[in-house]
Amino acid sequence: MRDFTAAEVARLDAGGWFGPAYAGARVPTLREYVRRVERHDQKLLLELKNPALYPGIEQDTLKVLADEGWLDREHLDRLVVQSFDTGSLRAVHDLAPSVTTGLLGRPAMRDLPGCAVFTDLINPSYVSLSAEYVAAVHAVGGPHGSPLRIFVWTVDDAAAARTVAGYGVDGIITDRPDVVARALYGS
Repeated sequence: MRDFTAAEVARLDAGGWFGPAYAGARVPTLREYVRRVERHDQKLLLELKNPALYPGIEQDTLKVLADEGWLDREHLDRLVVQSFDTGSLRAVHDLAPSVTTGLLGRPAMRDLPGCAVFTDLINPSYVSLSAEYVAAVHAVGGPHGSPLRIFVWTVDDAAAARTVAGYGVDGIITDRPDVVARALYGS
């Protein structure tokens, strides 16, 4: 996608691969998507993917968020910017220290204090998780004075949801919220 212009991306069919009912759906810009999230009073978990391919993406992203009002107190409680790239998260934290950031992946326990300088969340794959690791994450204070939190991904089955909840994770990222909700809270 990095070789496409914004106009070319706008013409792509983003829905056809889901099925005929979705054919013709367009790829929204970040600005359009943020407005949609706002209309529905939703939270925003925004991932910066491959930031090394897009120099300045942190500043550009934060500018859109600021222009759309997402860097005010009300919205900051609903916003997380995450990435696998520690340099990118450091840049976000340096540019907008009040924004909650999440480091995707599973840094070694000895590296958690260094990560806590620029990130609030450690977001590993659920398959790499243990109760010991969750406790180690919670034992470290983050950049906003609270313990680091841990959100795991991508939990799409009931057994895995119950297992990671038993470890004491703070959040579960899923493509199947119905399955996870039933597993943790019943019908």
